[in-house]
Amino acid sequence: MPIQKKQVSVDELELGMFIADLDRPWTDTPFLFQGFVLNDEKDLETLKKYCKKVIIDLEKGSNLSDRSQLITGPITTAERAKSVLATIKKTVIYEEKATVDAELPAARAARTKTQTVLKEMFDTLHAGQALDAPRVKEAVTSMTDSVVRNPDAMLLLAKLKQQSAHVLDRALGVSIYMITFGRFLQLPREQLDLLGMVGLLQDVGKTRVPEEVLNKKETLSNVDLALCRSHVEHSVAILRETPGLPPELPALAALHHERYDGSGYHKGMKGEDIGLFGSIAGMVDCFDALTHARPYGEVLAPSNALNMLYGWRGSQFDGPLVEQFIQCIGIFPVGAIVELNSGEIGIVIAQNLVRRLQPRVMVVLDAKGNPKRPQLILDLSKEPKMSADTPYRIKRTMEKGSVAIDPAEFFL
Repeated sequence: MPIQKKQVSVDELELGMFIADLDRPWTDTPFLFQGFVLNDEKDLETLKKYCKKVIIDLEKGSNLSDRSQLITGPITTAERAKSVLATIKKTVIYEEKATVDAELPAARAARTKTQTVLKEMFDTLHAGQALDAPRVKEAVTSMTDSVVRNPDAMLLLAKLKQQSAHVLDRALGVSIYMITFGRFLQLPREQLDLLGMVGLLQDVGKTRVPEEVLNKKETLSNVDLALCRSHVEHSVAILRETPGLPPELPALAALHHERYDGSGYHKGMKGEDIGLFGSIAGMVDCFDALTHARPYGEVLAPSNALNMLYGWRGSQFDGPLVEQFIQCIGIFPVGAIVELNSGEIGIVIAQNLVRRLQPRVMVVLDAKGNPKRPQLILDLSKEPKMSADTPYRIKRTMEKGSVAIDPAEFFL
């Protein structure tokens, strides 16, 4: 008999699901009845406030969305005309100049350089001094160089050792994702550098927000929320005070919390008024936050985070842009930890742009959870066999920390 109930994270919940049980006593929550169909956004927000995981009943409500729906098709001319994608006037075709293996050393050096610059940058800001613009630009250029040659190497390193919600950790990942997405959209090289700068610097204003507020796990008071949101204005001020940065950078850094339907901040801008760069920044920042350690929420597997973005098309984010982002990073993004149908655990190390559900995977744990020595490299697009009649396939992506492996040890 198929399983009729399953435990899921509250971040995965969708309207139409039947909430059968909670991870705490019902009497500790405002809900009057034990068991109900989730039909109200307010109930969903309440669940997120009180719970981390719940039990859903598949006989009485809907299941999690099928992730295969995320394989999007080409954007139609009509859809593109209504999207910020229509503002792209000039494109460049980028060819892969190196394999992942060949590019890893250069990507590693660029990542290390940027981490050093980021640490110096935040130390400088905490000391009340100005940013070193040439050093920041040099670091971004080295990352862009690597992404242009082969985006998978830098993406792989971007997902390693992301263990905290610290601004420094987040800035690096957001910057790399933005450069990579810009390359996918075939934006000119100078725009890739600018996207990387936006991703790296849009949150520098958080250095002027108290740490205890940024890291607070409880529901924020109105005062705390205002303090958190003030980081946008602080970022703009810091970047305006820094000579040598691109002149458009401060205005672009102000956009990553604006939302397509006008529900964002700090100006409540809508749709195309947010622009291409602002729309990319907001979407990428959201995806990185969902898949990154947060003081107030669970870390989501990349496929679950993509499913949430997919559901927010046309409301939180520009719909065609979301679909292009999913095409860019794949259902199983580089750096994701995955379970194979054999029970073995692997790390996605490269995408297959033609066959999105069949990336290249390094198998690091056997079906019993023991380290695999040497590691097995599987190119799923070539349909390697698990047994005589059964090819390997990915069963699911896994939340970071759910298995006892640190992907960094294999690549850093």
